[in-house]
Amino acid sequence: MDRNNIIGLVLIFIIFAGSFYWMKPSDAEIKAEQARQDSIAAAKKGTVVTKDSANAMVPTDSAAWTQKPFGEAMVAQEEIITLENDILKIDLTSKGAKVKNVLLKGEKNFDGSPLNIIEGDNNKFGFIFKANGENVHTNDLVFTVVNKSPNTATLRLSYKQDQYLEYVYTLSEGHNLAVNVNAVGIQNLMDVQQKSIILDWETTLLQKEQNIKSEREKSTIFFKDADGDIDHLSEASDDEEKIDDNKLEWIAFKQHFFSSIFSSKQPFENTNLITKVATQDGVVKTYKATAELAFNSQANNHYEFNYFFGPNKYKTLKAEDKAYEKIINMGWGPMGWINRFITVPIFDWLDGYNLSYGIVILILTILLKGAMFPLTRKSYISMAKMRVLKPQLDEIKEKVGEDNPMLLQQEQMKLYKQVGVNPLGGCLPLLLQMPFTLAFFFFFPNLYELRGESFLWMKDLSTYDAPITFPSFLGINHISLMCVLMTLVTLLTTWYNNATSSSGVNNQMKYLGYIMPLLFFFMLNNFPSGLNYYYFLGAVFTFLTQFIIRQTINDEKILAQLEENKKNPKVQKKSSFQARLEEMMRQQQAAQQNKKQ
Repeated sequence: MDRNNIIGLVLIFIIFAGSFYWMKPSDAEIKAEQARQDSIAAAKKGTVVTKDSANAMVPTDSAAWTQKPFGEAMVAQEEIITLENDILKIDLTSKGAKVKNVLLKGEKNFDGSPLNIIEGDNNKFGFIFKANGENVHTNDLVFTVVNKSPNTATLRLSYKQDQYLEYVYTLSEGHNLAVNVNAVGIQNLMDVQQKSIILDWETTLLQKEQNIKSEREKSTIFFKDADGDIDHLSEASDDEEKIDDNKLEWIAFKQHFFSSIFSSKQPFENTNLITKVATQDGVVKTYKATAELAFNSQANNHYEFNYFFGPNKYKTLKAEDKAYEKIINMGWGPMGWINRFITVPIFDWLDGYNLSYGIVILILTILLKGAMFPLTRKSYISMAKMRVLKPQLDEIKEKVGEDNPMLLQQEQMKLYKQVGVNPLGGCLPLLLQMPFTLAFFFFFPNLYELRGESFLWMKDLSTYDAPITFPSFLGINHISLMCVLMTLVTLLTTWYNNATSSSGVNNQMKYLGYIMPLLFFFMLNNFPSGLNYYYFLGAVFTFLTQFIIRQTINDEKILAQLEENKKNPKVQKKSSFQARLEEMMRQQQAAQQNKKQ
């Protein structure tokens, strides 16, 4: 190593050492960051961190409380303020200046009791910050009611006359509650290095639907980031997600059919979201969200928030124009597109006629089956062609034998080409219908409009019908009559297909045709009766379609047409699929022959 290299290394070392010395944080910056981390940790645990220990937060007399920042607010009396419009009745509590109850008018729980989206002490909301060295959580402090009216309320947490935290609630027409927060002079109580303030929101959801298992599986936290993307936590299990690489516009505490959505004009930063599945009866889940909001330590701060309290009704959420409707699970990929752009508009159009939802589902099924009828007929005709070719295919198998599968396939493809039959012609139309069938599997269980709506013996189309109940056995405590009817019609269709088929379906396939409907019965027994009603109608129309088409198809005429096609040179033209398939089989046959050599 020459002298220049040594000098270069020494200079680099001096630069690094100097940068570490000059750029190291000051004691004030270290304390501010430690306070921020303590606040975040406290919010995650749902407790307020004290300066020394937990015992220091529990003075033995009220005089000790008053010595702390906002001390008098720790011992003041709670007051309830009610805001009301045609849709919502909201109770605010001066303790924490938060929402205590949200009654959605005209809605009932499954047991007939009034429906509250937020209930009592199950909702916690507030800011967490450090004032004069003490941790403050506004959720635990009693605000003073400055003024109130039927639609507005102002609550203030005062340190001094010119130092206070003020919440201004405004209930407009509809589902929205605006919350403006003014932090006046509060910056003078905080460290000058403080760049953010912690927002903490926690809610426990109580049961509202008959099937609490399904309610838990369809409840979780959704959020929208600054890029416009919508995401959510797990619906099936406990989950936690830290979002520190993007800012959020809103956070939705979604229950199956109702949601509380909290949005902010100032973005949420370093957000932490937690969901916990409840194990106790009558409790669905617990949600917790903590986030940082930018804080100016040199001036007063102002924040503009908004609550949405309402049903998960696609049309209602979409009208808010904030992408709230995307919290409704419409299915993934093609299923989601079908539901959003076809099913929802048609459903809304039919709903405009004020028909019973049982009739709406019937018409929706007829429209779908009618649109799919050309594909269905084409599929059945293709299967009929394969059926009448069965004797000739058996002759080829007997002539070639089963020892040479490649040659057998080539001879079969040759016959298909001669008569102009696509062996996949019966499958493709059915595959094209599959996304529409699966789309309704997502649509009906999440359709708010069916909630509490009755039809025939079904009291609520949004949950299972249970005319037969019994003590739980293997996880089953009821029998859904609509699910039974759907299963019986499916079994009838399977029997009819086997009875009218001359294609020699093997015994294993026959048995599978009977087993599958029974398996689906146990799976769908807990699903909404509206969904099972649709599947029942679909099974009925499928059976009728098969019966009608079967009566109109003449196997002898089809066979005569196929024999005529053998003489038609135009039919002998290979399709691109057949050409690729034959080329692949020739390559495989050549490879097998090379192995034998």
